Amino acid sequence: MSQSVQSRLNALGIELPTPAAPAANYLPWSRSGNLLFTAGQLPLKDGKLAFTGLLGRDLTTSQGAEAARLCAINILAQAKAALDDLFNVERIVKITVFVASTPDFNEQHLVANGASDLLADVLGEAGRHARSAVGMASLPLNAPVEIEAVIACR
Repeated sequence: MSQSVQSRLNALGIELPTPAAPAANYLPWSRSGNLLFTAGQLPLKDGKLAFTGLLGRDLTTSQGAEAARLCAINILAQAKAALDDLFNVERIVKITVFVASTPDFNEQHLVANGASDLLADVLGEAGRHARSAVGMASLPLNAPVEIEAVIACR
């Protein structure tokens, strides 16, 4: 892993976890040419969901942002597993943030900032990306947030 990325992770107190294994019949990531696509990542910490429930009912926006931050950490763990080193991440092209929320919750974009901020903090300019943030009725395992990424790689 490049020293600058590792230094940023250390400064943020982040140790990348072992990438989560698929929970069904899919790959955790797939590469086509110089693009890496991650499967949706949940807010796992120490192998367990750190948050569950719906935004707007069970969780606050700030808790949702923390869940999104954990999803972004898990995206980086998958990228490192796929590319051997985060130095090989040329840029995060796009993330799609799915937020399980009540029908009247309208702060999906603020929840998504938890992931966007983390990726920019760790990868610098290469972590800045296009993004969609959408509300969902529910997500697998009662997760409040799920994020997938498209990553340009060396």
